[in-house]
Amino acid sequence: MTKPIVDNQKIEELLTRGVDEVIDKDSLRQKLLSGKQLRIKLGIDPTSPNLHLGRSIPLLKLKDFQDLGHQIVFIVGDFTGVIGDTSDKDSERPMLTAEAIKKNMKDYTKQAGKIIDLKKCEVQYNSKWLAKLTFDKIGEQADQFSVAEFIARENIKKRLDNSKRVSLREMLYPLMQGYDSVMVKADVEIGGTDQRFNLLAGRKLQNYFKQAAQDIILNPLIEGIDGRKMSSSWGNTINLIDEPGEMFGRVMSLNDELIIKYFILTTRLPMVEIKKYEQELKLFSDSVKSQSDSIEVLLAKEIVTMYHSAKAAELAEVEFNKIFRDKERPSEIPKVKVELKKWSPADLLVKLDLVSSKAEAQRLIAQGGVRLNDRIINDWRELIEVGMGDVIQVGKRNFVEIK
Repeated sequence: MTKPIVDNQKIEELLTRGVDEVIDKDSLRQKLLSGKQLRIKLGIDPTSPNLHLGRSIPLLKLKDFQDLGHQIVFIVGDFTGVIGDTSDKDSERPMLTAEAIKKNMKDYTKQAGKIIDLKKCEVQYNSKWLAKLTFDKIGEQADQFSVAEFIARENIKKRLDNSKRVSLREMLYPLMQGYDSVMVKADVEIGGTDQRFNLLAGRKLQNYFKQAAQDIILNPLIEGIDGRKMSSSWGNTINLIDEPGEMFGRVMSLNDELIIKYFILTTRLPMVEIKKYEQELKLFSDSVKSQSDSIEVLLAKEIVTMYHSAKAAELAEVEFNKIFRDKERPSEIPKVKVELKKWSPADLLVKLDLVSSKAEAQRLIAQGGVRLNDRIINDWRELIEVGMGDVIQVGKRNFVEIK
């Protein structure tokens, strides 16, 4: 067993950096100072195939515990993912099939391994115990909670006030997540602020099963590239497996007011450096973009370096400048073979996998976001003829050459 590191400064940063709330902070601090190795739990449901930077926030906190010598437990919610957590939803989350979950979680641990050391991590799949529960056991656990507790949650109350359906299935989800804590004997659980009720359910069930109640670290949620909460269902994510150029460009598209928040939550750059950047940004008015742009470049390079390499980050910056500053085409443009004929622009974009639907293509064309050899396509009803070597551009970063 690894003997944990007892370092007051590191423990204080563990309890404060990227932390919205700690339950119970004094209890957890004392445990960390005691030198006892703790079991730190984080569960993520594979409701989409990619982990994104929003998920990296609790994963980085998990790594912070791991770096201090504590035993981390990463739970892939292959059972809870089917049921569906409604904590952050304003409408009922549909159930997923077991097949969809299996497909989504194919590379989950590999992606998590970009942040945590999987060799020193305990990886669990919660179907191992949840699939075995019988109705009487579920009833026994459900008896520890009241309906009033469940419907008092902000998002559930809002849905009920708006006469939106809330299924009984949704009421069972916190029990399952709480029972995960019982089965892995968690000392600490990490999760987003939207998970507060679920994490508290773990404390209640641990008490019922004669275990010490876990302490809780709640991390803030983060906005995606469109300013809304980062969510795979909205497509506003920066994924851990994005290519360096794509990752760099997406970070550079963030609003300036998110730069410092991203540094704090999604990197482990020393706080003293982040404070320096924060002070520099405050010295410049909104009319001076160069300073915020240069600091955003540092953020983009830091994130690309974390998930790829310093060299990849340097190349991504060069390519970004080539496209956005110098208005040139990328060094490498993917080549796609299509029939050389007159095409409806919407049909062509769908065929080239540059959009997901004709409706999206028509919207982008109406916005002036589609070009053929630098000529803007204005009318989605226009027939365009393509030949070998022609370049189709969608938005600022997506290029395809016809072969």
